[in-house]
Amino acid sequence: MRFKVMLSCCLGLLPLASHALASPFYAPPAPEEDSPPLTGEAELGFTHLQGNTNSQTLIAKGRLTWLNGAFTHSLRGEARHVTQDNETSAEQYLVAARERYDIEGPHYLFGFARWEDDRFSGYDYQATVIGGYGRQVLDNERHVLSLEAGPGYRVDSVTDDRVQRLGVVYGAMDYRWHFSDTAGLSQELSLEGTDRNLTTRSLSALTARLNAHLALKLSYEIKHNTRPPDTATARTDRITNVSLLYDW
Repeated sequence: MRFKVMLSCCLGLLPLASHALASPFYAPPAPEEDSPPLTGEAELGFTHLQGNTNSQTLIAKGRLTWLNGAFTHSLRGEARHVTQDNETSAEQYLVAARERYDIEGPHYLFGFARWEDDRFSGYDYQATVIGGYGRQVLDNERHVLSLEAGPGYRVDSVTDDRVQRLGVVYGAMDYRWHFSDTAGLSQELSLEGTDRNLTTRSLSALTARLNAHLALKLSYEIKHNTRPPDTATARTDRITNVSLLYDW
């Protein structure tokens, strides 16, 4: 039941599908002068294997971005569900809201709130709020590089009913290489450190555009927690995904 409810929320964002590929860890890049006031993107991947092994994998992601003067607002939702021989082997949900405020030159301020639920991570849920300063180091036709850092606060609800409240030190990098008019490579990395653990997230993606609104995306995502709860099945999650991306 929880899967159906959360999946409906994430799929609800899909029709709200930006001409620039949205980043999962960072405030949105600075808008172009001629950017429309409302943009979005949707990503959907599904595989079904039947035979000696029966498995299904569904990944759905959506983002909505709108502009208001120097502010860039965005909402994001994600769902991932994997079954193996009729048993759930992975179940993850994420909902996030972000703000970016551009100040003079390449500088900006950002803030975001994120809620995530990973069934096999050892947490019932994790809720995070982070804010800070960012700088657009590179911004040209081929290369875009952003760096940002700041403090935050996180609530970890552990599956044995314990709640941990932790201060967070955050840093992130977002690099894009547009090596042709129809293809690009992106590398994103974020670090969230507390006095209990360090969470590292990395996303590498290669995107090839099919037309003005559709693209194929090959991505490899890593999430590592140096000290997860004892009930977690692993410290590191690795996800390789091929999906169809729609933006407008």
